Amino acid sequence: MARDDSVPAPAAVLFACNLNRVRSPMAEALLKRLVGDRIFVDSCGLRPWREDTAEGEGVDPFAQAVMAEIGCDLSGHEAKTFDELEDDSFDLVISLTPEAQHRAVEMTRGRAAEIEYWPIFDPTLAEGSREARLAAYREVRDALAARIAERFRS
Repeated sequence: MARDDSVPAPAAVLFACNLNRVRSPMAEALLKRLVGDRIFVDSCGLRPWREDTAEGEGVDPFAQAVMAEIGCDLSGHEAKTFDELEDDSFDLVISLTPEAQHRAVEMTRGRAAEIEYWPIFDPTLAEGSREARLAAYREVRDALAARIAERFRS
């Protein structure tokens, strides 16, 4: 959905998914690339990737690879949860999973924050060869890029 030009762009946007390793970091990087520092952009997930080990604290390797193809470096991303956000005063929260949508509603209760739900396929569910799996991640990247371009076009 296109942004209503009579409504100012949000000052702070949060993308939320389940683990903050695939969809939400991709969306965060895509929006940052589009708007630079005009909007504060962050991302989070519902739960840590693995609670019992430090493995996988960053971005999923396939997500990192397909974002690198378009010049977005996700190597420094560290996955975090809603509870680990330094600030939770976002004007707009975009949930990419039903579970994250529920948490976003809880987080913004009683605040003047907008919440949007963008159902985005989980590419980690793709099976097959490495190339087939990368193709699924590219589809998600491109779907997010199109949604972001439409929602935040200036």
